[in-house]
Amino acid sequence: MGRLLPLVVYLPAGVAIVGGIHYYLWARLVRDVGFGPTTAFGLKALLVFLAASVPLGVIASRLVPYRWSVWWLEPIYLWLGTSMLLAMGLAVMEVLPITTSRASSAAVVLVMGLGAAALAAHEARRVRVERVEIPLRKLPREFDRLRLVQLSDLHIGQTLGRAFLEEVVSQVNALAPDAVLITGDLVDGRVADIAADIAPLGALTSTYGTFFVTGNHEYHADAPEWCEHLGKLGVRVLRNEHVALERAGQVLHLAGIDDYEAAHFDVGHGPDLARAVEGRDRSKVLILMAHQPKAVQEAVRHGVDLQLSGHTHGGQFWPLRWLLRAGQPVVDGLRRVGDTLVYVSRGTGHSGPPMRLGVPPEVTELVLRSEDDV
Repeated sequence: MGRLLPLVVYLPAGVAIVGGIHYYLWARLVRDVGFGPTTAFGLKALLVFLAASVPLGVIASRLVPYRWSVWWLEPIYLWLGTSMLLAMGLAVMEVLPITTSRASSAAVVLVMGLGAAALAAHEARRVRVERVEIPLRKLPREFDRLRLVQLSDLHIGQTLGRAFLEEVVSQVNALAPDAVLITGDLVDGRVADIAADIAPLGALTSTYGTFFVTGNHEYHADAPEWCEHLGKLGVRVLRNEHVALERAGQVLHLAGIDDYEAAHFDVGHGPDLARAVEGRDRSKVLILMAHQPKAVQEAVRHGVDLQLSGHTHGGQFWPLRWLLRAGQPVVDGLRRVGDTLVYVSRGTGHSGPPMRLGVPPEVTELVLRSEDDV
């Protein structure tokens, strides 16, 4: 049931959205252009086929052995992303005060949409290092310039595999970090299917080690099994707990909580920030790893100095970032909420369409600064 649950929950909405996008493409790019009957019928049939391929392909991927579905999911997701870009292009043309024929408008949208899709597919594979300096009031001078590297939302699975993760690990090790923090959605598959793809995590090197908290996608891939497996790779999983990092007699606390998605699964997981920070010294800096940015509301109440999150992908396609503001207080970048700073990664991988437009993937180098030394 674990692999089928996302279909039961999200499939109806997904079918409605995909169907609506393809109807809009047919109406503006076929019906309104005035093609002859034979051409119009052929294009209509093609769009119906493409629309149906998305939900059917996703359903099929849940019903067959994992290794088979990798062959069709990537092209299906590429088309899904392309169709979204075409629809957005058409929507822009609707509101622009341009008087051209329907055929001319359709041609412009096709050229620009397909070009944007090619650019987005290329950009999704170009992970860049994002360096951010973060001043913290309580940070002792002994920890000044402590370097934390954050990875988030890698989504290793059917469209991103071992080769991609090896490149990311090389980027991280080149930064010689003090600690590596993975803020959820590491995987899109079960241990039995992608253990070999995840193996490069064992090559990460840092002073204090690698730490991980669950994201929503882990709970669709047997999160307890992943927590156990990551431990074998030398990754410390923080489940509603904190650890102390020490340097020259000084201490800062690093805490992590389970993701909210755990509530939908009977696995004994669930976020508990009060438990995670229990017994910590409130005079010391507290850094919280929480997959979803919305955890910051509770983090403020518990005196968290810095929260590190992901989940949003920064929208993945630039215009979509604005929709995420309805559900998350921060979409990407560094913001202050109350007395808590929160940094939200755009994500290192991608989910669904293997594409990013205007929202490049990142490996984040966070340099902590003592305010006395800034």
